[in-house]
Amino acid sequence: MKFLDQAKVYVRSGDGGAGSVSFRREKFIEFGGPDGGDGGRGGDVWIEGVAGLNTLIDYRYQQHFKAKTGMHGMGRNRNGGKGADVTLKVPAGTQIFAEDNETLICDITEVGERHRIAAGGNGGFGNAYFKSSVNQAPRHANPGLPGEELTIWLRLKLIADAGLVGLPNAGKSTFLASVTRARPKIADYPFTTLHPGLGVAKIDDAEFVIADIPGLIEGAHEGVGIGDRFLGHVERTATLLHLVSAMEENVGKAYRTVRRELEAYGHGIADKPEIVALSQIDTIAGEDRAAKLAELREAAGVEPLALSAVSGEGMTEALRRMRAEIAGLAPSDEAVAADGAAAGNA
Repeated sequence: MKFLDQAKVYVRSGDGGAGSVSFRREKFIEFGGPDGGDGGRGGDVWIEGVAGLNTLIDYRYQQHFKAKTGMHGMGRNRNGGKGADVTLKVPAGTQIFAEDNETLICDITEVGERHRIAAGGNGGFGNAYFKSSVNQAPRHANPGLPGEELTIWLRLKLIADAGLVGLPNAGKSTFLASVTRARPKIADYPFTTLHPGLGVAKIDDAEFVIADIPGLIEGAHEGVGIGDRFLGHVERTATLLHLVSAMEENVGKAYRTVRRELEAYGHGIADKPEIVALSQIDTIAGEDRAAKLAELREAAGVEPLALSAVSGEGMTEALRRMRAEIAGLAPSDEAVAADGAAAGNA
């Protein structure tokens, strides 16, 4: 399935049905009087979060949605029925913005959540409504009120518990593929990942969702490379796993580059709990390994994990650390002991 996280859509609610001008005509009834019914209300436009979706690709092929007009009133005091509603089904995590793409209308955060974004027009009154003691045979009725029309932006921000950040080829997709059943594209060239991916990791009978986004490079907040538009997909996460490749010549500089981009993006991402890890640790050994861990420790100000998706080193500790951050707990004694052992081996 193709991935699309932003779409522009035109919606219009239904017009109200017109009231009816009608008079009762029956044999042996001398004074029938008005009996025109009211028009029905126009259909509404709704936004609903549904399960099983993680993209807005459907709205690339259809951008216009119109609810039905209310039924017109009829004689014999028959009122018109309500027009059919239109429901736009979106993944949980979708935000709906006005045409300026800045004014937030609503935020769909849960499956089953519904918001009405355009109300249908009211139906017009039939001539029976206007009957009075001084006007016993009104020959006019109201037309229905027009519906609302507006252009909206749908912007998806994937809902995940933890997010992976780092430079291109830092091993984010490899990590995701190793700990979940997700199968992202993996290759040895930059920007292998072009779209965010999700996977469900399990550790100690606990499950959580991990989001992988395309790598950041220096100047991403200014549009360099793929830019920072995909950072929105880790805005809702509880923690970030910041991967720095052991193959980087200067791991401290690599760490600081990504941190600057996170801070330039804003929206609170730079303030999230961060787990720092030196990935692809199997590619170096001995003094190089110890030197790069020390360099990363100095740049980040915390003890980094040593990870290798190939050998499995540090993977369990990383998952436990992420689970603890998500649950709002301190790392378990077992994870702390394992971290201490890893640092001692370094």
